Amino acid sequence: MGDIDWGQEWLASLIWIAAVFVATVVVVVLVAVLLARTTTWGRQVRRLVGPWLRPGGDQGWRPLLMVLALLALVVVAVRLNVLLSYNSNALYTALQDLDAGGFWAAVGVFAILATIYVAEVLVAYYLGQAFVIRLREWLNERLLGDWLGGRAYHRSRFTPHQVDNPDQRIQEDITSFADTSVDLSVGPSGAVNAVLSVASFTFVLWELSGPLSIAGVEIPRAMTFLAFLYVIVATVIAFRIGKPLIRLNFLNEGLGANYRYGLVRVRDNAENIAFLRGEAPEKRTLDARFAAVIANYWRIVRRNLRFQGFNLVVTQISVVFPIIIQAPRFFAQAITLGDVQQTASAFGQVHDGLSFFRNAYDQFAAYRAVLDRLTGLLDADEEARELPEVGVAQRAEGVAVRDLTVRRPDGAVLVEDLELDLGPGDRLLVTGRSGYGKTTLLRSLADLWPFADGEVARPTGPHAVFLGQQPYVPLGDLRTGVTYPEPPEEVGDDRIADVLRAVSLGQLAERLDEERVWWRELSPGEQQRLGFGRLLLARPDVVFLDEATAALDEGLEHELYTLLRRELPELIVVSVGHRSSLEAFHDTRLELQGDGRWELGPLRTATPG
Repeated sequence: MGDIDWGQEWLASLIWIAAVFVATVVVVVLVAVLLARTTTWGRQVRRLVGPWLRPGGDQGWRPLLMVLALLALVVVAVRLNVLLSYNSNALYTALQDLDAGGFWAAVGVFAILATIYVAEVLVAYYLGQAFVIRLREWLNERLLGDWLGGRAYHRSRFTPHQVDNPDQRIQEDITSFADTSVDLSVGPSGAVNAVLSVASFTFVLWELSGPLSIAGVEIPRAMTFLAFLYVIVATVIAFRIGKPLIRLNFLNEGLGANYRYGLVRVRDNAENIAFLRGEAPEKRTLDARFAAVIANYWRIVRRNLRFQGFNLVVTQISVVFPIIIQAPRFFAQAITLGDVQQTASAFGQVHDGLSFFRNAYDQFAAYRAVLDRLTGLLDADEEARELPEVGVAQRAEGVAVRDLTVRRPDGAVLVEDLELDLGPGDRLLVTGRSGYGKTTLLRSLADLWPFADGEVARPTGPHAVFLGQQPYVPLGDLRTGVTYPEPPEEVGDDRIADVLRAVSLGQLAERLDEERVWWRELSPGEQQRLGFGRLLLARPDVVFLDEATAALDEGLEHELYTLLRRELPELIVVSVGHRSSLEAFHDTRLELQGDGRWELGPLRTATPG
C-alpha cells in the first residue's frame, strides 16, 4: 500500500471532506436532538445552551457558524491523520526497499501534510477558545441575571431546597462547563473526532487485515474484529470501575466550596473574631470542613487509581497488540514494514476512538456534576421567584397598608390585619420586644418577605429607601459607596463632599477616588452615617430605617434625625428601634405586642416640625 497517486488523492480528499462534513452535521444534529429528549444530562445541556445556539436568539447565527467551523476542522484533522498514515506507510516501505527516490518523495509529501496539520491545529485551537470565551460570557450573563432577577439571590433563603455556594457555581462551574463541553464534543480528542477516526481507520485496518486462525477457525480480516472486541470489553469493565466518580466529583465541588466559604467568612469577620479570641473554634470549624474535603479526595484518588490503572494497562497492551498480530504475515513477506507500521497506527486510532468514553469517563463524571450544579442553581432561582409575595402597588405619595398579615416560616402570626396610612412628613416609630416581628414587618413592606399577604401601596424604585442596621457598602471607590445604587458620575464631587460633611464624615471628602474594602475600613457608626448621606443624595419620598442609628451615640442620632427633618421635610420616616430617645423624632407609634396583636397611636413627645 506504499504506492499512492497523490494528485488523485488530494482531489479525493477534498470530495471526502465535503461529503463527510455534510454527513457529520446531519448525524450530530440527530444525536443532539435524541440525547436532549431521552437523557437527563442531554436535557440539562439543552436548557443551559439551547437559547444561545438558537438562530433566532440574541446571538444570531454566530454560535452555530462557530460550531459548524469546528466540525469542519475536526473532519479535516481526521482526513489529515489518514493521509499521514498512508504517507508513513510509503516512507517505511521505501526504507525497506532501499528506494531513495521514493523515500525523499514521501518526505516531501510529509512536509506538505505536516504544514497543513500544524495550521489546522492552530486554527482549531483559536476557534475553540473563542467559542469557549463567548459561551462563558453568555452563560455568565444569563446565570448572573437569573440569580439577581426577581431577587432570587435573596428569596432563595426561604425555599425548601436551598443550593450551596451560588457564587462558585456562577464563576467556576460556568468555566468548567464551557471548557469541557468543547473538549468532549468537537475538541481534538472529542466525541466527533473519535467517531470519525473509528469510521475512517476501520477501512484502513480492514484493507491491512489478514485472516487469523484460532482453534482451527479462520477469522477473515481478524485485526478489525479484534480491535473492536478488545476495546468494547475494556470499556464495559472501565465503566463499572468508574461509575462512583460521578457522585464523588459532585461531592468534591460542594465540599471544596464549603471550605472556601468558611475561609471567606473568617476574612470578612476578622475583627469580631479577634475581639472574641475565636481563633480556636474557627480553626476547629475550618479543620472539620477541610477534613471532609480531604476524605472525599482520598476516595476519588483510590477510585481513580483503579480506573486509571486499568486504562493504562489496556492502552499499553494496545501498543504492541497489532504488531504481534501482523508479525507472522510480515515474516512470511505477505506485507511490508510500512504495512505493519500503518496497521499499528490505524489500530491505535481505532483503539483511541473506541476508547473515548472509557478514557473520558472521569472527565464526563465531573461534567455531570457541573451540569447538576448549574441546573440546580436555575431550579433554585425559579423556586425562589415562585414564592408568594405581598406585591407592592405604585403610589405617587404616602403609604397605605391594608389587611397585612405577616407570619413566620412555620406559620406563626407576627402581625395580623395591619391597617396603616402615612402621608408626606409623617414619622412612624415601630416598637416591640425582640422576636415580635419589627424587622420582618419592614421586609414585608419592602416585598422581601414571602410569608405575608395583604395590600401595600407606596412609592417604589428610587423613591423608597430601606436602610438597615449595617448599611451595604459595595466594592469600588468611596464615591461609588456614597452614591450607591445610583451611578456615581451623576453626582458632582462638591455635592458629595457637602453631604459627607453634613453627616460628620468630612474627613472622607478628599478620599472619594480611593478603592478600598470600605465596609471593613469604616466603623459601624461611620457606615450608618454614610447611609444617611445616601438618603440626602437620593431624596426619596419614604425611608424605612431598621435600627439605622444603633451604632451611634444619642448626640449623633439626634443630629442625623434633625438633619433629615430639615433637609427633607416631606419625607415619610418609618423607624424600627429600641431607644426611647427615638420617640422625640416621631409622631406616631406602632407597637407590636406578639401573637399578631398591634397598637397604633400618637406620640406626644415628638419634636415639633
